[in-house]
Amino acid sequence: MLNLGEIVQTVKSIVETRIGIIKNEIQDEFVNVLSRLILLVILGSLVLLVFLFLSLSLAFFISQVTQSPYLGFLIVALMYLLIVLILYLTRDSHGVQEQINSTLKNFIFRANSQKEEDEAGS
Repeated sequence: MLNLGEIVQTVKSIVETRIGIIKNEIQDEFVNVLSRLILLVILGSLVLLVFLFLSLSLAFFISQVTQSPYLGFLIVALMYLLIVLILYLTRDSHGVQEQINSTLKNFIFRANSQKEEDEAGS
């Protein structure tokens, strides 16, 4: 005869095993997203430093060409002001927002979509 206690214990162990697997999958996903965010911050910081040094180099070069100690820095500052103005005017553009959203989603959640494609292809 079937023992009801054994069936309940088997179902309970199956559910506990499934919960453990899901917890591990959630932890893996969290670690993947967190590592991509950290990489994004590091890349952003390095790009910021590159732009800083390129801007200073350009400012010094323009100052040397114009033989004015401040004109190069003023021109570079006005270029950045123009970029900020363009970004400010396009802040409500849905195309720009969608492009930024899709780029960030692809960068941060790329591992998830690749894993899903691999599982679907198998």
